Amino acid sequence: MANTKITTTKNIVKVNGETRVVTVKTQGPQGPAFNISLNSQDKVNNSIMYYEASSDTLKLDSTRTVENLVDGGNF
Repeated sequence: MANTKITTTKNIVKVNGETRVVTVKTQGPQGPAFNISLNSQDKVNNSIMYYEASSDTLKLDSTRTVENLVDGGNF
């Protein structure tokens, strides 16, 4: 790189006559954390996620599945 000529003007960098646009981004502030537990240890095929207020937990289990909603489920 001894013969490489680099010139920079604002967001444009020229290396040996070839122009490139350089953009630098920084990470912005983070939003609040998603602070809720997920209990999926009893999940079954076609489980549907639901919220249980008494335990403040999202759950996946056999209580709510695609099959029991379709077959006479309580909508």
